[in-house]
Amino acid sequence: MPSLEQPAVRLAGPADVPALTASLVAAFADDPIVTWSFPRPDRRPRGASRFFALALEHHVPQEVTWTAGDGEGGALWALPGRWHRPAMATLRLCLGCAPSIGRRAPRVAWGLNGVERRHPTEPHLYLAVLGVHPSAQGRGLGSALLAPGLALCDEDRLPAYLETGKEENLRFYARHGFRVIDELRLPSGPRVWRMWREPAA
Repeated sequence: MPSLEQPAVRLAGPADVPALTASLVAAFADDPIVTWSFPRPDRRPRGASRFFALALEHHVPQEVTWTAGDGEGGALWALPGRWHRPAMATLRLCLGCAPSIGRRAPRVAWGLNGVERRHPTEPHLYLAVLGVHPSAQGRGLGSALLAPGLALCDEDRLPAYLETGKEENLRFYARHGFRVIDELRLPSGPRVWRMWREPAA
């Protein structure tokens, strides 16, 4: 029987990327934005794996990505001004994910660029991804992974920002001080909620 003891949260390093990628793919298997981006179930795992691997490649070197145990989950943050991928990294992401997206690639690109265009310009920490492998959910690991980034926000007096495509996530993030600031809909796709958190006193 697996242990219910929660693993310690720690900064993620390059060696964590394979396990963390697999956990995020599993965590986001039913995510509305992921299923909209990769509509074919047979291609979705490969496309999502490529997406999360490249996301980790961008975020881990910033040293504000946290994981736990053997990569059961992760919180991928971006430092102020560093949330946007460089042009070459964006090109690699598009090329890497295009075979899994298929003919809908222009629509997906247009929709996600629309979300990106609304990204706040005020200095903030950006929570790009928070996910926990289904086998480790329900034990508070998501909150534990979120905590170091929020502590950094409070210490440095920085707001935090995120987007989510799951309505059930709104209550979870609200418990951690986030509020909805905007809502939009992807082209022929799900809603996306933009959330903001001011630093705690």
